[in-house]
Amino acid sequence: MRKNNPKSQSTELELDQPNIEDYLPDGHPIHQEPRGKLRLCDLLDISPTLSEAAGAIVDDSFLRCFKSIPSEPWNWNVYLFPLWCFGVVVRYFVLFPARVLLLSFGWMIFLSAFIPVHLLLKRDNNLRKNIEVFFVASWTGVVKYHGPRPSMRPKQVFVANHTSMIDFIVLEQMTAFAVIMQKHPGWVGLLQNTILESVGCIWFNRTEAKDREIVARKLREHVQGADNNPLLIFPEGTCVNNHYSVMFKKGAFELGCTVCPVAIKYNKIFVDAFWNSRKQSFTKHLLQLMTSWAVVCDVWYLEPQNQKPGETSIEFAERVREIISQRAGLKMVPWDGYLKYSRPSPKLKEGKQRDFADLVLRRLEEK
Repeated sequence: MRKNNPKSQSTELELDQPNIEDYLPDGHPIHQEPRGKLRLCDLLDISPTLSEAAGAIVDDSFLRCFKSIPSEPWNWNVYLFPLWCFGVVVRYFVLFPARVLLLSFGWMIFLSAFIPVHLLLKRDNNLRKNIEVFFVASWTGVVKYHGPRPSMRPKQVFVANHTSMIDFIVLEQMTAFAVIMQKHPGWVGLLQNTILESVGCIWFNRTEAKDREIVARKLREHVQGADNNPLLIFPEGTCVNNHYSVMFKKGAFELGCTVCPVAIKYNKIFVDAFWNSRKQSFTKHLLQLMTSWAVVCDVWYLEPQNQKPGETSIEFAERVREIISQRAGLKMVPWDGYLKYSRPSPKLKEGKQRDFADLVLRRLEEK
């Protein structure tokens, strides 16, 4: 039997290595190196680049803001698993049908009186609240409200952290608001157009650049109306997983109004109320809530804030964000939530590629 020659194996491995010279233009100074051909293994120490890439993957605080964080499993043993199975049966075959019936009953009452409701919705807040109670009851909402609610005055803007579309329902059942919200397709969009617009809600489409100017104009017009419902704005602009808070958009803080911060914190003891709109539709999210034991959350009405002399709208927004984050126990991160809906800029990628190419050339010239 022929024995393997380690030296010949090493030679074969080196021959398999690509020549760096093959990737360089003719006349490059590297070609005149007297020490012979350079191999890829002699190119450079890539540990700094690898460290940067690994750090970006492991400690990406931006992506962590929009991921559901699963709770620790508790039912995978012989004692608790039967109880968990019993709970599944109760949630899906007892609670869920009862909640569907309750929600259907509420919709029947609403639709049978749609015209008078539509005419009176702006004036009769009690009627509106009774309708929204059916939504909260359909997922057994256990909501605790803390602090005195600010009195309804003109030129007020309410701002809150954003976890799901149910944030609006949780706050709306206690106080009349006109919300600023992303336009949605399907049956949610139908509700926006036919029902929620009657309370003065304003919709936008983040993919349309012109919508920003239109929404800014509508905001200024709305706060000037004495009879309009106060604005409710989620300045983050997207749903965050209730563990972090991303940058607040400055639009709500440059209207010259009193800003009333509202902090919302959901308890994951029964269900995670975070809506990951990139992975699930609102229908699926609502089904998840309706098949849980309950949706538990706390709402804090915090002290109204006014812009200080010399304070910019961005600084004002960050100060209010810090107040809300501290009360709700959220970690502040310096990211724009709209990056969730966009890909990295080509200029950013080209800049990284250019930096890496410069590093390669410098190392080649040092050889």
